[in-house]
Amino acid sequence: MSAKRVIAVLGSTGNQGGSVAKIFLNDPKLKKDWTVRAITRDITKDSAKKLESQGAELVAANINDGSSLAKAFSGAAAVFGVTNYWETMSKEGEEQQGRTIVDAAKGAQVQHFIYSSLIDVAKATNGKLAKVYHFDSKAAVEQYARDSGIPATFFQPGFFMSNLPGQMLSQESPDKPWTLALPTPETAPFPMFDAEADTGKFVKAIVLKRDEVLGKRVLGATVYQTPAEILADFKTAFPNAGKDAKFFSLPHEMFTAALKGKGMPDFAAEELLQNFRLMDEGGYFAGEKLDWSLSLLEDKPTTWLEHLKAAKAFQGLN
Repeated sequence: MSAKRVIAVLGSTGNQGGSVAKIFLNDPKLKKDWTVRAITRDITKDSAKKLESQGAELVAANINDGSSLAKAFSGAAAVFGVTNYWETMSKEGEEQQGRTIVDAAKGAQVQHFIYSSLIDVAKATNGKLAKVYHFDSKAAVEQYARDSGIPATFFQPGFFMSNLPGQMLSQESPDKPWTLALPTPETAPFPMFDAEADTGKFVKAIVLKRDEVLGKRVLGATVYQTPAEILADFKTAFPNAGKDAKFFSLPHEMFTAALKGKGMPDFAAEELLQNFRLMDEGGYFAGEKLDWSLSLLEDKPTTWLEHLKAAKAFQGLN
C-alpha cells in the first residue's frame, strides 16, 4: 500500500483552513489518500486538539516565521495557504506573510500550492476603489506566487454569508421589523459563500482536478444574489418574522460613521465601504461568472436559504 500524501493546512482552526481540514479528514475519497497536517500557532488549544483526535497531525508554525513554515511544509504534496489581514490591518504585513508562505512552500518543493486569494480591486476599477487593501494585498501575493513558478491554484472566496445574520440583517428591538442594511443598491450582486461549510468542498475539487486547475482561479461562491433576493429568502424561511422585513440602503457616511463609532480606524472604515461598493461598481470577482468553478465541484455548495435556517441569530424565528 502506497503512503498517503500530506496536505499542510494553514489556519486549520479558522473558518477556511478548518473547512479544508474537516473535509480531508472525513471525506471517504480524500482520507483514503491524504493525511492532514494541521498547522497552527498554538497546538495546545482545544480546537487544535479536536483536529488531532480526528486524525490530523498537529504542527506548530507561524506565518511570520519562514523557518517554522519550512519545517511544517517539509514532505507535503499540497499546501493550503491563507492569511488574515484583519489581525494586523496592514497591507504590507499581509503581503510579507504571503511571500513567506510562498517561499517556504517553494523551498519544500510542494507540488500544489493552493492560496486563498482575491482580486486586485484598484486595478479592476482603474483606481476608482483604491483602498480595499485586504483584497489588493492578497492579489499581490498571488502575483508573487505566479512569478515564483510554484505549481499553484488560486482560490477566491466570495462574500461570507456569516456576515449577515444578526449583523447586517438584524432587528433593532423585538417590536421593530427585521432589516437588511447595506451600503449598496438593492440590485448589487453578492457572491454568496459559506466559508466554514464550503471552502473544503472547493479545495477538494482543486486537489482532485489538479492538472485542470493549475495556474487558474477558482471562485468560491454558490450564486450571485442581490439584497432583494437575500431578503426574499429570509421571508421564505421565516414568513412570520419576515413579513415586515425590509431593505435599507445605508448612506455611505452613515455606514462609515457606525464603524468608526465602534472603534474602527478611519482607513479601515473607508476600506470596508469600498469593499461593499465593489459589488455594484466593478464586481466582487470583476464580473466573472461562477459556472466553471461550480462545475468542478463534487459536493453541493450551501445555499443562503440553508445557511440562514441554521444561523444562531435566527434560531426561534418562524
